[in-house]
Amino acid sequence: MKDTMMRRPATTLALLAFSSLITSLDFTIIYVALPDIARDVGFSGHSMQWVVSAYAIFFGGLLLLGGRSADLLGRRRMFVLGMVVFGGASLLGGIATTTTALIAARAIQGIGAALLFPATLSLVNTMFEEGRQRIRALAVWAMAGAGGLSLGALLGGVLTSAFGWQAVFLINIPLVVLGSVAAFPLLRPDGPRDRGRGFDVPGALTGTVGVTLLVFTVAQGPESGWGSAPVLGGGVLAVVLLAAFLVIEARSSSPLMPLRLARALAPALAVIFVFGASMQNIVYFLTLFLQNVWRYSALVTGLVFLSLSVVIAVANFVAERLIGRIGIRTTLLIGLLLGAVGGALLAAGMALDGSYRTIVVGILVYGAGMGTVYPTMYAAAGTGVVDQEQGTAGGMANTAMQVGVGVGLAVLVGVANAGSAGLDGEALRLASADGLRVTVVVAAALTLLGLLAAASLPGHRAVDAHNDSEDATSSVPVRS
Repeated sequence: MKDTMMRRPATTLALLAFSSLITSLDFTIIYVALPDIARDVGFSGHSMQWVVSAYAIFFGGLLLLGGRSADLLGRRRMFVLGMVVFGGASLLGGIATTTTALIAARAIQGIGAALLFPATLSLVNTMFEEGRQRIRALAVWAMAGAGGLSLGALLGGVLTSAFGWQAVFLINIPLVVLGSVAAFPLLRPDGPRDRGRGFDVPGALTGTVGVTLLVFTVAQGPESGWGSAPVLGGGVLAVVLLAAFLVIEARSSSPLMPLRLARALAPALAVIFVFGASMQNIVYFLTLFLQNVWRYSALVTGLVFLSLSVVIAVANFVAERLIGRIGIRTTLLIGLLLGAVGGALLAAGMALDGSYRTIVVGILVYGAGMGTVYPTMYAAAGTGVVDQEQGTAGGMANTAMQVGVGVGLAVLVGVANAGSAGLDGEALRLASADGLRVTVVVAAALTLLGLLAAASLPGHRAVDAHNDSEDATSSVPVRS
């Protein structure tokens, strides 16, 4: 099997990139379909966020456990299990007829993604040697992930227009079947379970429930009131559980999240959190603006994002070269600055009487920032981490992302809906335009916080010069 893997690094990397595309695609493929889902299933303007947040909450809440499982039980096993759970949840979502059933399906999708994502990221980080080879592999993997965020909007528009919103769920089924089948010939078999290290069940329970309650509290606060019993109780319990989690991790012989690793990765995790809370959520509000204010159809809205997909793909490969020349820290600083400026330009073009032409420059600059930051922040989180902890590091990195998405979305939804209560018709359209424009400005401003975290990263070069000329997809050595 090792020799086979050596001969097919490009095909194996394509599979890992494909799995990254699936998990990121499902964030934005749902965005364009949200208005249709809200009308058919019965979501309100505020509760509609739960179609997105349920995925992010369970994705983020279970990532540490998913990463630990990949390290202890085997990366290929978790890869396939994650695919199967994700596909089954997608089927449930496609046949859901009530808000409860749809939110439950999205939550289970998040669980599947939490098993799949850290297994995939740790496979990339352990199969390809640290340095230029891994950076190039991460660029391919990240291009699929970051591109999926914008490509999802295009695909969601096409599917919703042609077949209805249910298709944005059902399309996942053939994708996960293909990925699951391909895993067996392309990914090396897992060895026996490492019984010398445990799962840290107390840490898993307190960490998972604590993170889930934290995001729930922030998301539900604007609707139920910050002083309401569920919100107040959930917030207090989240703090208690997360404090207990840190105590357990400090004392555990096999911690779910080694605190020494958390301290080492803290700057990178902070960058990822800010990215999730700000830059990644901009697509959500831009989608609502295009459909609810400019009255674009789902298909046209999806086509608007085509240019974003192209720019992100180009920026991914530019980022790989920038990391080699100027290092991870400087590349992140450039990407975050581009993201903030791009968000501001988008907001400036989101006029009531505007059009695609008034936002195209913002889309291009914002896309350049997205494509630059996405692979670089994961490179920062994986560099210097031993193979035995790559799954854990990957889980920590994407936990920061998903918690950032959930918390950021909850805060930004509150900003967007602040002036629209009780309105309808043209008055609602005008208020929505103002609210969404202000929200994108706030998100752009929040992106600047990432500059502080990125500035504290080590300033050394991330790759070795002797690897500069190697081709990642054809001549990358694969670790045994």
